[in-house]
Amino acid sequence: MNIYVGNVPKETTEAELRKEFEKFGEIASITMVRDKFTSLFKGFAFIEMPKKEEAEKAIQNMDGTMLAGRPLSVNPAKPKTEFKDKPRGGYNRY
Repeated sequence: MNIYVGNVPKETTEAELRKEFEKFGEIASITMVRDKFTSLFKGFAFIEMPKKEEAEKAIQNMDGTMLAGRPLSVNPAKPKTEFKDKPRGGYNRY
């Protein structure tokens, strides 16, 4: 199960996130989202936990938890939506 973790302090490392979440079970992967031009951490991450029960326990216990003075926002990750038919802003070039 994938978990969205928002409002993460920008100086947080993957190891720190792993330490906080592995208390609830096995972590398959952590993806810390970075700006594609600057490579700076954007302040949110996705954590994949193989066991749904462990992931749900992590969500329940970590949502609102303070990390470096900021309350984490922890929720089930939603699937990425497709933007094929939706305008992305800017001028129409048809």
